[in-house]
Amino acid sequence: MADAREEALRWYERLGGQIMNLPAGDDPATKQALVDAGERYNAAGSQLERATSAKQYDLARETALEGLYFVRAARTAQGLDPGPELPALAAARQAGAIREDRAVEVDGHEYRASPRYGQGTPYYYPGGILRGRRVPGGYYSEPVWKTALAAGAGTVGGLLLFDALFSPGFGFGGGGFEGGYDQGFEAGYDDAMDDHGDFDGGDFDGGGGDFGGDFGGDFGGDW
Repeated sequence: MADAREEALRWYERLGGQIMNLPAGDDPATKQALVDAGERYNAAGSQLERATSAKQYDLARETALEGLYFVRAARTAQGLDPGPELPALAAARQAGAIREDRAVEVDGHEYRASPRYGQGTPYYYPGGILRGRRVPGGYYSEPVWKTALAAGAGTVGGLLLFDALFSPGFGFGGGGFEGGYDQGFEAGYDDAMDDHGDFDGGDFDGGGGDFGGDFGGDFGGDW
């Protein structure tokens, strides 16, 4: 358990340093990536404070790594070297990854997804389970995961959007979506990940360091 704690702390502290040293600038996608990174920092801090087992420290490590993936996306959007490769995320491996440029129209609005950063797809998501649905990692035309959290899974911005994203016509599962790993991955892991996978901003009031107020004040109004 001590080793798991040190491993989680290592990534948590690295995330904090990266956030502190990376200016947000005026680019909306960069701001969003840093908001997401800050939320993961706060969440990981709270998880570390509550952890009493190696498994719980592993979950805190996963959360910190998610934050570092968002930092890499912010650096990419700024034209900077994204830095060294990061360990693979368990939730992202399960959710899979976008592997080709695709677009889908939902209720008269077009959404795009791509495996790479671009002007039309500047918003990054590392991949994971959102509202019980697999959201593959990659770049999106807008932060659709935020829309789903704010609007709920039963709305056009949530359920219908993800239904369209995951339909064969969109490409997920039928050519545009690279599937996840073993279906036999620990059955309890999904439930554990759900405890920290839905970041709605209101879950990180305390225990996570100083980033809650900073990110909520600096960037919260933009979204």
